[in-house]
Amino acid sequence: MSEELFKQMAQAVIDGEAEEAAALAHKALEQGVSPLEAINKGYSAGMDVVGELYSSGEYFLPDLIMGGEAMKAALAVLEPVLKAAGQSRKVLGIVVLGTVKGDIHEIGKSLVGSMLAAHGFEVFDLGIDVPSDEFVVKAREYNADIVALSALLTTTMLHQREVIEHLSEAGMRDRVKVMVGGSPVTQVWAEQIGAEGFAEDAANAVVVAKRLMGV
Repeated sequence: MSEELFKQMAQAVIDGEAEEAAALAHKALEQGVSPLEAINKGYSAGMDVVGELYSSGEYFLPDLIMGGEAMKAALAVLEPVLKAAGQSRKVLGIVVLGTVKGDIHEIGKSLVGSMLAAHGFEVFDLGIDVPSDEFVVKAREYNADIVALSALLTTTMLHQREVIEHLSEAGMRDRVKVMVGGSPVTQVWAEQIGAEGFAEDAANAVVVAKRLMGV
């Protein structure tokens, strides 16, 4: 019976049905299904499919956003129950995420955050127009494994390099990996500034983050 419920959970995410995803989460709890199993076998499995469909070109940005929203709706129901029971999802890594100074583009950055959270990362989203030194402060505060920097303008890309320089000055580069992304950003730019990862879209960001964490 649980297996059928897991399939329905995955399908709700694939279809981007946030209300259905939340309703199924409530149903799982009523039936005594483990919240962790619901997340791992149901919703996360659905997000994997969404990512694959997006990467293959069958799904587009709105589909990816809707899938992420459905996943978040389910987690909003399940995670408080997990915490109350003293449990938590396995965290693959801690990510501090933001759009760099001078840049107010939000959609891509937020989508990356949603996708990473859906796949087991703990994400601290600092928002937009984030000063370079703020990334360093928050990376230290949250003991981040990865700092993810979004820039959508050629003029603000330079702040990605600035953040890396600040991390080096703070003596944190040996333990913090840096991911960069945004429409003008390339693999070549990432290599030039010393970033360990470049993601061209939100689905790829999950793959890159997992690689950086060795999973």
